[in-house]
Amino acid sequence: MDAAHREAEGPRQYVRYALEGHVATITYDRPERLNAIDGAMRTQINAAFARFRDDEDAWVAIVTGAGRAFCAGADLRSETGNPAGDFPGTFWEKPTVNSFESGWEIFKPVIAAVNGHCLGYGLTLVTWCDFVLASDRATFGYPEVTVGIPTIVGALRLPQRMRWHDAMELLLTGERIDAERALQIGLAGRVVPHDDLMTEARALADRLCRAAPLAVRATKEMAVRGADLPRTEAIRFGETMRKVVQATEDAAEGAAAAAERRPPVWRGR
Repeated sequence: MDAAHREAEGPRQYVRYALEGHVATITYDRPERLNAIDGAMRTQINAAFARFRDDEDAWVAIVTGAGRAFCAGADLRSETGNPAGDFPGTFWEKPTVNSFESGWEIFKPVIAAVNGHCLGYGLTLVTWCDFVLASDRATFGYPEVTVGIPTIVGALRLPQRMRWHDAMELLLTGERIDAERALQIGLAGRVVPHDDLMTEARALADRLCRAAPLAVRATKEMAVRGADLPRTEAIRFGETMRKVVQATEDAAEGAAAAAERRPPVWRGR
């Protein structure tokens, strides 16, 4: 395909977003570069997660990659923008939370379906997901130290998910581990045959959609925020959240469905 034809079709889509029922699937789609992130792809990744966050019909997300990689991290050979994204502001006053993997607040459940190589930014993304399903072909690693740069957000998040020793081994050696090792150290929740990965991820997403979506989001927010609050303040915050959710239409529907012995019909309001 020549350049004029490509331009007529518009910019290439490196990230696909598909909504089926209440489940959004976000697919990194730059397989020829192992889904490594350049500036153009970063813009599309952020747009996809913002769309999921803001879409009232999207209750659960599955994130995966096209081809043989989940995401191989930053594309160090690309000259197309900053893979970390654009940072507005002056030299010092720049935002540090500018993407989902760096800490955007999204309290809807997110499932990582890790289909292959999961490195750098890809692994940092996984540390922000609530569920990690790994293909038996998946590999995980933080290679940054082997090319002379530090891992930052990953270094904050990884020790919260596993033993210090295991986290430091990944962060400070830059070596990769396979799916079984990831399962052993608690990085992956389940390892499944490669060809079953998306079926298993969708089955988990469907199970999550059976619960009241606003109650799910409030519960996740409680788990996230409560970890940084003193116990009394955390409980106080949680009881306030409970009062808010109990006033929703879904809470009334849940009580009615229980009384009438029928499945509830959630509307997310």
